[in-house]
Amino acid sequence: TRSLTITSTDQSMFEKAQGEKVTLPCTFELSEEDEGPLDIEWVLIPADNQKREQIIIMYAVDRIYNHYYAAMNGRMQFTNLDPRSGDGSLDILNLKAADTGTYQCKVKKAPGVQSKKIQLTVLVKPARTKCSIEGSQEIGKDVTLKCLSQEGSPLLSYDWRRVSGTQELPATSMLNKNTGELLLKNASREYSGTYNCVASNRVGTDECSVELNVTPPVNTAGIIAGAIIGTLLGLSVLCFLIFCCCKKHREKKYEKEVHHDIREDVPPPKSRSSTARSYIGSNRSSLGSMSPSNMEGYTKTPYSQVPSEDFERAPPQNPTFAPSKVAAPNLSRMGAVPVMIPAQSKDGSIV
Repeated sequence: TRSLTITSTDQSMFEKAQGEKVTLPCTFELSEEDEGPLDIEWVLIPADNQKREQIIIMYAVDRIYNHYYAAMNGRMQFTNLDPRSGDGSLDILNLKAADTGTYQCKVKKAPGVQSKKIQLTVLVKPARTKCSIEGSQEIGKDVTLKCLSQEGSPLLSYDWRRVSGTQELPATSMLNKNTGELLLKNASREYSGTYNCVASNRVGTDECSVELNVTPPVNTAGIIAGAIIGTLLGLSVLCFLIFCCCKKHREKKYEKEVHHDIREDVPPPKSRSSTARSYIGSNRSSLGSMSPSNMEGYTKTPYSQVPSEDFERAPPQNPTFAPSKVAAPNLSRMGAVPVMIPAQSKDGSIV
């Protein structure tokens, strides 16, 4: 007895790159005995046997249901808009690494039932590949060129080639295709140039470049001697600055001590100019009260004469003179200051 048959059995494994599109085939033929309604289901079988199968899209009762699997919403559809024509193939757009898994197509039209499993592997192309140099780029040293892709599905393979000069790798080079390391032993000037690394897997490639410049060894003795001399000069300058600061500090401290040692009870020296000004001022005040007849004796003394310190000393005690019996003229009416004139008695004594 003939029954429903799935005819697409030529390919059961697919490998695609992330971001690409894949068509999982599922074509079938119906028999005359298949009289029930047509049902087509696509199921994702998880790698973990403990998890249940997940329906991702279904055709039943002349309708398409594609809202069962949120991870693929908007990214999957039947290849033929009318699966009743015998084509229940599935298109998955913009593939992601998480789409990797086993997909099963089930076609049922009573009494016939058939299914087919397809393995899908979504690979990530190598991307963000970086090249670097490890080790000293000096003549006679060992240098390692490194290459590593930040993205990419395993198994990644790395290959180095020289793009300048002889375009051939040095004879002493050792390449590890799995790690991407290229070891150049006992480097020489001829090893200098541009090197290119190509990272690849089954779905794509990516590459990077690095410039190698092998130079003579650095004169480390000269560098060390220069560093020592520079350090000594710096210490000398620092010591000189410290010495100057200490010296200035001692000078300030000495000036401050000398200032505090001055005795506060010693009176300041007298000013001759102030004494002269007071003496001249007193004479002027006296002259103002005298009459013109009494000013003759005072005009003989110049005002510019500055009295000596003896002038300020206390006058000696002179004997008291008795007032003269001769009546002095009344000078108050004349506006003059009376002057005491000594007289001589008969016995020769001053009175």
